Amino acid sequence: MSVSSTNGAVATATDVTRTYGTGTSTVHALRGVSLSVLGGQLTAIMGPSGSGKSTLMHIMAGLDRPTSGEVSLGGTRVDNLGDNDLTKLRREHIGFVFQFFNLLPMLSAEENILLPLTIAGKRPDKGELEQLLARIGLADRGKHRPAELSGGEQQRVAIARALISKPTIIFADEPTGNLDSQTSAEILELLRLSVADFGRTIVMVTHDARAASIADRTLFLADGQILHDMAKASARDILATMEEISAR
Repeated sequence: MSVSSTNGAVATATDVTRTYGTGTSTVHALRGVSLSVLGGQLTAIMGPSGSGKSTLMHIMAGLDRPTSGEVSLGGTRVDNLGDNDLTKLRREHIGFVFQFFNLLPMLSAEENILLPLTIAGKRPDKGELEQLLARIGLADRGKHRPAELSGGEQQRVAIARALISKPTIIFADEPTGNLDSQTSAEILELLRLSVADFGRTIVMVTHDARAASIADRTLFLADGQILHDMAKASARDILATMEEISAR
């Protein structure tokens, strides 16, 4: 399944809503959200707990479906795809990085990285794998299993797994949320490198102002709506905006 960029945007959401439950227990997680994610950029999504940021990411990644509205990846509608086509699109065009790494414990670092290619029935390029391992700082750790790696090393494996298939877009859900401050800084540097050197497009959900400060753009959600859309901002400006939103 092929996708292409539309006016520089690799992913779009148009008037997306998402509700859960019925009657008095209805929760409006998203209320008419529209946005375009530009290719070759790192976009951060921030907001208080319950703001809808994770719901938005899951819908744009095809892990959930909107109640109404449209979601597209490079001009291909995602929200109305059947399960088989949706699985194929995710496999070919979307990479994921999660807070808790989601590595398979019985596989080595190399095997975990190559998993997307293995599932797709593609043969890996050994030279490309070695180069990727070197670039992410794991040249001598490829044969180790997750239990033999530090948290930071496991997250590096997860990022390499997302990069190996050259996806159209990578979704990162709190990628530093389970790491100490020094390791977090190293992972953020690697994410920035993934955009600058590998040319990838990343959407990152985070609660960390320092993490958001590496982004080219930061979206601020509250009550299921985008309240602010800031170009590259400092951690101080991001914190001030979050305080403003929390005081509403």
